[in-house]
Amino acid sequence: MKSIYLDHAASTPVHPEVAKVMYHILTEEYGNASSVHHSGRSAKRIVNGARDTIAGFLGCAPDEWVFTSGGTESDNLALLGAAAATAHKGKHIITTAIEHHAVLHTCEQLERQGYSITYLPADSTGRVSASDVEAALREDTVLISVMFANNEVGTVQPIEEIGRLAAERGALFHVDAVQALGMVPFNLRELPVDYMSFTAHKINGPQGIGGLYVRRGAPLHPRQHGGLQERGRRAGTESLAGAAGFAKAVELAVQGLEERRGKALQLRSTLLGELDKRIGQDSYTVNGNPQHFLPGILNISFPGAGTDVMLMNLDMERIAAASGSACTSGSLEISHVLQAMKLPSELLNSAIRFSSGLGNTKEEMDYVAQKVETILKRLRK
Repeated sequence: MKSIYLDHAASTPVHPEVAKVMYHILTEEYGNASSVHHSGRSAKRIVNGARDTIAGFLGCAPDEWVFTSGGTESDNLALLGAAAATAHKGKHIITTAIEHHAVLHTCEQLERQGYSITYLPADSTGRVSASDVEAALREDTVLISVMFANNEVGTVQPIEEIGRLAAERGALFHVDAVQALGMVPFNLRELPVDYMSFTAHKINGPQGIGGLYVRRGAPLHPRQHGGLQERGRRAGTESLAGAAGFAKAVELAVQGLEERRGKALQLRSTLLGELDKRIGQDSYTVNGNPQHFLPGILNISFPGAGTDVMLMNLDMERIAAASGSACTSGSLEISHVLQAMKLPSELLNSAIRFSSGLGNTKEEMDYVAQKVETILKRLRK
């Protein structure tokens, strides 16, 4: 059996059409988009064309899009840039305990700079309450940051409701949408959001390229200096192949969203159905919200089988899964997301994230369930 990759929430294989676009640019285009000669002008057209394509599919204006190196930089730029631009108004920020560390660690840095951060809890399904956001709002609240969909359990948050609260109270609103793009339909013109973070490598695009939506008029101080690229908001020579590859990935993800969702739901249903038949519903627990979830992320606890041991055994069977965020899974720490959900220890210590995507099949789900059954029989003796 070939290896089975079920860690698409960490990174995805590059789509062949994306690779084709990038290969042409990597071998034919080498100008700097800031140069005025013909090679520079050609490079500029590539960057602007990619920006126009992404803006068109996401529903924003091209000048509201900032290319970055990925989701982490986008989160950092949004939080640090918005905080610096509004420091004269207040220094209170609201976020949640289940955010990606790109947000949480940035908030910790802001705390060291004198900001007050409120970390809102999530319920046992990983969902944040808009009423908790409302209760946390203060006169000096300048920014709210809540992720669109959680990267570990897949729970989708009430973004529109929180965004309306933010707008009513005059607070800026940032959303980490890294996992939502290509799985949740949205139009930026219709969302009450000021900043939204994205990355290409979660949607079968290249690693090392991301983007930040900045609503026209939303304040943002740059964090990177050395050039006037991205309208002065993010200095640095643009990645031509990265931008073009990202644009193609966005096009494919948005146009094929319903098909992607349908296939992900089918794979999810197949895996759960096979687990029911092989080990029984009482032998595992699905972590997350049963109604508001990303179909491609399935977080399952197998009580009696430790996470690290289970992952090692799956890897020996050439099945790639994860314990949580790829940014922290190597640390062997218990997921801060599952801890924030206040799950019992037997679920905390046995959680595995299976995340599906391009290339996965129903036959692979059957095989995974079969191997889980074999592994659990061995571990639970």
